[in-house]
Amino acid sequence: MTDAVVSFTESGLSFDARALWRDLDLDIAPGEFIAVLGPNGSGKTTLLRTVLGQVPLTAGTLTVNGRIGYIPQQHADDSDTMMLRGRDLVGFGADGASWGTGLRGLRARRARVDAALAEVDATRYAGTAVGLLSGGEQQRLRIAQALTRDPAILLCDEPLASLDLTSQRTVVELLDARRRTANTAVLFVTHELNPVLPFVDRVVYLTDGRFRIGTVDEVMNSETLSELYGSPIEVIRIGSRLIVAGGEDAHHCVEQGYADEAAS
Repeated sequence: MTDAVVSFTESGLSFDARALWRDLDLDIAPGEFIAVLGPNGSGKTTLLRTVLGQVPLTAGTLTVNGRIGYIPQQHADDSDTMMLRGRDLVGFGADGASWGTGLRGLRARRARVDAALAEVDATRYAGTAVGLLSGGEQQRLRIAQALTRDPAILLCDEPLASLDLTSQRTVVELLDARRRTANTAVLFVTHELNPVLPFVDRVVYLTDGRFRIGTVDEVMNSETLSELYGSPIEVIRIGSRLIVAGGEDAHHCVEQGYADEAAS
């Protein structure tokens, strides 16, 4: 895939004697939406950090073509940003680019911030302190912050954590709109597949040094997950939702409420 935004080739990452993955080949195409799944400690966030250049591979190669936008997990206790205005938070993304100096540079910066706020329908939050906004509204601003760089790929580190179902849906729809209008790839780390299930092109599933890559149907089935975990895993489809059961770590794909619904 010569036009890949990100390419992992025969890549590996180990810490001392522990391997997070070996021989990982992954080409991410422009506009592709990839969900990264797996239990805690499997290397999901570390995969993003390798793309960001924060963690070097211990084997193989990684190529990134284009700018990167990063959307972090929502933290309720992020006191460093709670007193900032929405515009100031979004502006941190613009500050990472080369804007030049003087009035022209300031105007260009402001235009990028205004455009990013408008793209996620957050202009009305520009003058509001971040701490006064809901979790979903704050996450809109973080998406806008990432968009100021006009990224070729968005790296999303559990951006739905601590959000209610309505806010989760809004965040995913904003990301999907961006990838469809600008052909921006999305690499999306999550513990819950169901909120993004309608949008996902492929899944990367990491666990205990092993991985599988494929479509949702190819990876999220009882046979594949049982092989990965080395113990029986049951994948149940209820309507448009997936329920994963069996194995201590398999609960990560079950959304609160959906498991209760399945049991009723």
